[in-house]
Amino acid sequence: MKKAPVLTPRADDFPRWYQDLINKAELADNGPVRGTMVIRPYGYGLWERMQQELDARIKAAGAQNAYFPLFIPQSYLTREAEHVEGFAPELALVTHAGGKELEEPVVVRPTSETIVNEYFSKWVQSYRDLPLLINQWANVVRWEMRPRVFLRTTEFLWQEGHTAHATRAEAHDYAAHIHRNVYADFMVNVLGIDVVLGRKTAAERFAGAINTLTLEAMMGDGKALQMGTSHELGTNFAKAFHTEYLSRDGAQELVWQTSWGATTRLVGGLIMSHGDDSGLRVPPRLAAVQAVVVAIKGDEAVAKAREVGARLAAEGIRVRVDDRTDIPFGRRAVDWELKGVPVRIEIGPRDLAEGTAVLVRRVVDPHGPGGPGGPAGPGGKESVRVDELPGLLPAVLEEAQSLLLRESRERREARTSEVRTAGEAAEVAAAGGWARIPWDLLGPEGEAALAGQSASVRCLVAEDGSVPESDDAPGTVALVARAY
Repeated sequence: MKKAPVLTPRADDFPRWYQDLINKAELADNGPVRGTMVIRPYGYGLWERMQQELDARIKAAGAQNAYFPLFIPQSYLTREAEHVEGFAPELALVTHAGGKELEEPVVVRPTSETIVNEYFSKWVQSYRDLPLLINQWANVVRWEMRPRVFLRTTEFLWQEGHTAHATRAEAHDYAAHIHRNVYADFMVNVLGIDVVLGRKTAAERFAGAINTLTLEAMMGDGKALQMGTSHELGTNFAKAFHTEYLSRDGAQELVWQTSWGATTRLVGGLIMSHGDDSGLRVPPRLAAVQAVVVAIKGDEAVAKAREVGARLAAEGIRVRVDDRTDIPFGRRAVDWELKGVPVRIEIGPRDLAEGTAVLVRRVVDPHGPGGPGGPAGPGGKESVRVDELPGLLPAVLEEAQSLLLRESRERREARTSEVRTAGEAAEVAAAGGWARIPWDLLGPEGEAALAGQSASVRCLVAEDGSVPESDDAPGTVALVARAY
């Protein structure tokens, strides 16, 4: 009798596969309040690694971490009209506390531009105080109508950067730096996800911004996911909160600002970009566990597994030893496959006698090791000498990292089509692809028409793939897709 698959096949039902994987790989559970989530240790380990990698890049960009309150006076949000209008449907208000009705309701933080500016206006007095570069790691609440774990939740975790600059040019350059050198670098080189860098249309722009830069990635089903954004806020919030500085010339000037953020949505993007019918596949540079050493059975195998684990750890490999021999080996192997650990090293009685171990690659190149006719054999398995493992694994891990990025890029390129009408763009999106159409052929009217067909302009790009300086720059192309 054929064994039933652990996960719903992606081709049969992609949303069900996604939820199955989150449950079976023990990444998260639904919280008790609709739209909330409980992130389990393995899932949180992925987020912690993302935090570490992003935080290092943010600090290299000159920003320092700070913290602002979860509760924001409702009056703060009303000072910037476009901002409050954009967030009004998602706000959670606290009207009672301590058994009494509050004199003024407080908003549970949906984003922090308003409260940050309240304090920036106190901290910035002179040009000598600029640029002011702040980042915050926090949770936010946006009342989500159609929640999905990691992708759209009422409460989620993120980082949000907020900066103030003396000139528009400085703010523009800093937003672009975060966009390319923090976010894109992390997503491409750590997550192994190919992203398109572009600018949002006026209709898709962040509420209160004069420009929004975005990073869009194609998921395994062809839909787009917004992976992060970097906004130029202009002087909109500075005007509302009187965030001014004394210039070198002795004049009072408004600061120019940016804000930028990436969220636990990145975990969902990781799942949908790299996951397969056997579970998650974690890029080695991100993985909290890059290799797991599994003792199949017997005290000698356990001792050898611990020895191998210690040797690999000494070489800087993030390793875990699975010596739970009271649990059937097959169950443990499936569990590590589900969790997407890049490399599994199996040690049993037969291996001990021969001084070998079985190396199992989670990411298999169909044209290389583990592929048909490849040296690793079917399923990415190969027998290797134990004493060769410390020298072999770094190359195996880097190969897996490169392969995941290549697969991500090839999927996007293969499923992107050039079109000339809004109708053609909607058809491509409905079929699970991305459409490229000249912006001057689509325009705001065509963009509005796409909304009725469950498609949207994900971003605007230049013909050469760069980010256009304006919506009407010559040769601007709109990227159309269905999105999460």
